[in-house]
Amino acid sequence: MKVRILGSGTSSGVPRIGNDWGACDPTEPRNRRTRASLLVEHEGARVLVDTSPDLREQLLAADVAALDMVIWTHDHADHCHGIDDLRQVYHAIGGPVRGLARADTLASLEQRFAYAFEGRGGYPPTIASETLPDSLMVGDLAIAVTDQPHGAIHSAGLRFTAGDFSVGYATDFNILTDDMRVLYQNLDVWILDCLRVRPHPTHPDLATALEWIAQLAPKRAIFIHMDQSMDYRTLCATLPAGVEPGYDGLEVVP
Repeated sequence: MKVRILGSGTSSGVPRIGNDWGACDPTEPRNRRTRASLLVEHEGARVLVDTSPDLREQLLAADVAALDMVIWTHDHADHCHGIDDLRQVYHAIGGPVRGLARADTLASLEQRFAYAFEGRGGYPPTIASETLPDSLMVGDLAIAVTDQPHGAIHSAGLRFTAGDFSVGYATDFNILTDDMRVLYQNLDVWILDCLRVRPHPTHPDLATALEWIAQLAPKRAIFIHMDQSMDYRTLCATLPAGVEPGYDGLEVVP
């Protein structure tokens, strides 16, 4: 299994419009962050997590055209507004791409982007939708799912397992539930949201993320969904062993 962080930034990206780098050093390329998305590959199968508004550039950087499946964690704009770029995936695979989300997320996406799911104006549907179950297989890749509190809604927390290697992906959540603790126990790698240094009502801050990492004790933890307060080199110099900031294009393998 290979996991690629396509985008490691929060909803506004880094830098924000206006060249606002905040505390991030603009000369460090790993501080330039597109919106959060993930690519998981195993034995020729490719699973995309979220269609960020930067999806076109992310897939170009990864040299990927074809996908076997898209999973949406939730319906917030920074995680779904690149949905139109799946039209090119449709052409690459010769038909609709399989798209999965929890029932409430799927209902929202199908209402907001009906043309992509139903086809409009002579264009065929580009997505074949399914409700995301608690577990599924893509070839020999096992995917386990749980619901994560994220303010007034829920996001989907994911665990990918191939053989004896497991990677957890937890974006956009603000409470670590008992079900999440079960999903994310005994991980080789935990990729998790760590929005900023200061507390936030619907995302983990740095201190909270570190506390949860200490409790669950993954072998390796990687931060994503970071804003302009999270400078890459500063984090590398101050984080405990086994914890690191992610960056666009970072690849994780066993």
